[in-house]
Amino acid sequence: MQDLPPGIPVDPDTNPPVGPKVDATPRPLPPRMPHRGASVDLEPLHVRHATELFHAAQGEPAEGSWAYLGYGPFATEAAMRAHVGAMAATHDPMAWAVRPHRTGTADGWLTLMEMFPGHAHIELGNIWFSPRMQRSRAATEAMFLLMRHAMDDLGYRRLTWKCNALNMPSRRAAERLGFTYEGTLRNVLVVKGRRRDTAWFSMLDDEWPSRREATAGWLDAANWGADGRPKQSLSAFRV
Repeated sequence: MQDLPPGIPVDPDTNPPVGPKVDATPRPLPPRMPHRGASVDLEPLHVRHATELFHAAQGEPAEGSWAYLGYGPFATEAAMRAHVGAMAATHDPMAWAVRPHRTGTADGWLTLMEMFPGHAHIELGNIWFSPRMQRSRAATEAMFLLMRHAMDDLGYRRLTWKCNALNMPSRRAAERLGFTYEGTLRNVLVVKGRRRDTAWFSMLDDEWPSRREATAGWLDAANWGADGRPKQSLSAFRV
């Protein structure tokens, strides 16, 4: 046992060593259902959202948030509609349109994806938020609603977050939400004709309760002033 890599859980009664036993019951796939929050609603993505999403994307430069995604930007509403229609027709990824209460319009989307029910492993990804939604309370709550759904409602043990290793806003978002950086897969994909190294983050079921309480505390109405700004940062709640 003394030569084992540090930090890897092991069943001490096994030789050769193997990991601890877990509940191997397959987890449910996420249902196509809405989620309601205090500042945002998530609606199962549908082609009817395409017009609002196209208008929400206007004014953003092509090198903006589309740079690190495998699709977009969309030059026409028809192109956006085709993409939204295709994404809405799949179960993995399972996509939701994001409707902040402040605007009342669909201003982005996000998904649960890379689903492995037998291993209780699922990913939060394919996140696109329009310029007016980025870095907002609604953006954080949208991600939190799906994180809570995956971990609390469906019982997954591992939630992952992957992004282009050069995508610093995404890396900071993962760390802010309490994901742990695991490493970078080098030269693992080709996206839009360019090499992509992928940074990989995770959150485990025993880590989730503290992350959940911190994010819920930051989102709570008591943390928000009349000016619409938080009184404390999310990191202040992660003690």
